[in-house]
Amino acid sequence: MNRPYVLPDVLRGGLITVFCGSAVGFTSARVGAYYARRGNRFWAVLHEAGFTDRRLDPAEYRLVSGYGLGLTDLAKHEFGNDSDLSAEAYQSDALRKKIERYQPRVLAFTAKTPARAFLREQFDVRLATGPEGYGLQPQRIGSTRLWVLPSTSGRAQTFWQPRPWHQLARFHRAERARAEGA
Repeated sequence: MNRPYVLPDVLRGGLITVFCGSAVGFTSARVGAYYARRGNRFWAVLHEAGFTDRRLDPAEYRLVSGYGLGLTDLAKHEFGNDSDLSAEAYQSDALRKKIERYQPRVLAFTAKTPARAFLREQFDVRLATGPEGYGLQPQRIGSTRLWVLPSTSGRAQTFWQPRPWHQLARFHRAERARAEGA
């Protein structure tokens, strides 16, 4: 059954980095904003790493496109924790088509779970475990690079590492400056 999107994508042409999570969480679905659960580091790390000039509130999620950023999820028609999603929740083919259409410079997975599913389904590749799995990946969708980031969820504190976020932010700023200078 094809249900309506839980949250709309923030996608358009000309974006530098598109962030992709597994699915909208319970709190985000309830309030209608990405990464809205208290304790989620997403909005804080965007600012701390230098993607944005201030910390955005989850309700301001649509403003990310002004920073060359986009938002989507691998599961667009379901919400909840990864363990709550159905076997059909992930839509790797649909995500690939969006990326081919909008051609951002980077598709950044905001956790290993969606990255693993996408890489396995689209490239028959297994993502490395541990810290080795984070960062720039060798696979591409056209000219779009793939990046894997540690989850910002408060539930994933054990695995939190800000370094891959800061590395991507440096790349994002350089690409944005290059695009604005062109």
